Parts: sequence; structure tokens; C-alpha cells
Amino acid sequence: MKERNITGLSLSIIDGGKIVKEQGYGFTDKGGKTPVTASTLFQAGSVSKPVAALGALHLVDKGLLSLDEDVNTKLRTWKVPSNKFTDAHKVTLRLLLSHTAGMTVHGFPGYRVGAPIPTLTQILNGEKPANTAAIRVDQIPGTKWRYSGGGYQVMQQLLVDVTGKPFPKFMDETVLKPLGMASSTYSQPLPDDMAVRAANGYGGIFGQPIDGAWHVYPEMAAAGLWTTAGDLARFAIGIQNAGSGQSNPVISQSLTQQMLTTQRNNLGLGLFLESSGRTLRFGHDGVDAGFDASMKAYAYLGKGAVVMINKNDNWKATDQIFRVIAEQYQWPDYKVPEKK
Repeated sequence: MKERNITGLSLSIIDGGKIVKEQGYGFTDKGGKTPVTASTLFQAGSVSKPVAALGALHLVDKGLLSLDEDVNTKLRTWKVPSNKFTDAHKVTLRLLLSHTAGMTVHGFPGYRVGAPIPTLTQILNGEKPANTAAIRVDQIPGTKWRYSGGGYQVMQQLLVDVTGKPFPKFMDETVLKPLGMASSTYSQPLPDDMAVRAANGYGGIFGQPIDGAWHVYPEMAAAGLWTTAGDLARFAIGIQNAGSGQSNPVISQSLTQQMLTTQRNNLGLGLFLESSGRTLRFGHDGVDAGFDASMKAYAYLGKGAVVMINKNDNWKATDQIFRVIAEQYQWPDYKVPEKK
């Protein structure tokens, strides 16, 4: 942490299908007054996506959504605009979750605390005060893999339209509470009663403070989850349990197997996949302004870990932490990933 100018770190380790370590290190800000604890909140960045995907798959399990139908059949507030690409193939939930829907907009920078916040419709249409382009289909759905946070915003609108509930409320009731993720929320901006537990974010090589301590992400499904390392470990254990046929209040074993099946480019439904068979690993990395997060877990071996820091570091520190965890807890077939 000292070498990489990291102010605070949250760590959770899974072994034997249980959390065996859940601990904070450092401080919530450079003032050094408030230590990071297991309950300190960090932004998950794109690790928001697999958690949000679980909410969508819950609705598939309930028969309210289908993985392979045209999402426009259930979208009400907003529709995917038709063009020559959607004429060739419709956008489906499976394609959205696996980043193969041909959708634009890779990621989102967020908004300074106190700045005007766009509605979801404004984000989808690229209308001010949205600070990103319109989310559109610009290649034939299903033909290529391309990472798209924009596609997850279409999914967010789909869940809101189908359930009639605000996205944070739906996710809290359907995924977060059932999995025991009591310190997690998709609410944006972060409610005051939870903001007092949040770490401040820092960016750049030397850890410059983020203006306002953090950014607001109305792009909730793509980047808006506030959580702890322990809560993300509880999410991972939920996937492990469901994949092994144990009790899971959110999703069935059969749909979990689809989640853990490669669709294209080592991506399942919301989860990146590594290795195969008994050593299959799933996970996701995340970056928000001033925060990095990484989750890795074995689908069938009851092992895994989550590391969250309040600094943008391109995973240089977290990769080495995972290397040491993999050695100490005897992770099979694990190599430190190469980052470009």
C-alpha cells in the first residue's frame, strides 16, 4: 500500500465455501483519522455488472424475462432504436449480459457530487446533462464481442420496466438482502446514513483526491454499486452455492450453469471465466473514479477473494495480493493476469 500510494484497502478471503478473513487496512482518507474496517464502503465499479446480472437472471428464473427474446417486447419507458443492425438480429438479454449485443459506450466517468444528474432515459439517449454518447447498436447483435457498459444500462431499464420498481429497491429486495449483502446499495447518490461509512476516492499515480470524495453513478447496473469486500465475497459464495446445487435464494442451479458457461471471449452471463472443469474461476474487475475492485472465485472449490482499494492503481497492487492469496490458500491453476 505504501509503495503504490494506497490509502485504504478492504480484503475478504473465501476458503472452504466460507469467509475466513474479512479485514480493512489503512484509512478512509489521507487525513488518517478513520481506519478502514470490514464495514467501510467502497465503490465496486464494473463489479456492479455481475451483481446486477443476477437480478436479471432471477426474473428469467421467475418467467418474467427470457434470455433470448427481443428486449423491446418488455421495454416500456424506452426502446432500443431500430436500424439496419437490429433488423438483422434483435437485441436480447443474453447478448446484453455477455457484451455481444453490438451496443456502444464502453464505460462511464460518473458525475461530481452536487452536479446535475441525468435520468436513465437521458443517459440512454446521450442527452444533457449526460456526459456520454447515446447508447445505440452499431454492429449486428450476436456477431462480435465488445465490452459495453451501455448494454447494462439497457438491462437496467428493462428491469425497471418489468418490475415497476426503482432499480436500487429491486436489487436490494431481490439480490442484496437475500445474499446477506447488508452493507451494499445501488442508491445514487449514496444516502447520508451510508456516506459516513464510505472511503474517499483517490486517482492518479500519487493519489490525488477526487473532487467531492467520489463520483455519483446514475449508471447503476454498470458502475453504481457501493459495497464491501465481504459483501462481494457473499455474492461469490452465492454463485458457488447455486452452481453446486446448494440452496440459493436468488437463482437456480440450471441458470447459474448458464451464467458460468462461456458465451464468447471467456465471458459468461455477467462474469468473466478462466480455466475450466473443477478449476473453473469466475470474477470481474471494476474501476470508478478513485476506486479499484477485483473479485475472483472458484465455481466448485469453495475458494476466492475480493480486494477493494480507494485509489486507481490499474490492479498493480491487487494482482500481487491475489498472487499471495493464491499461494497461501493453494489455488490450483492460477496465474497473475497480464494487464495491458
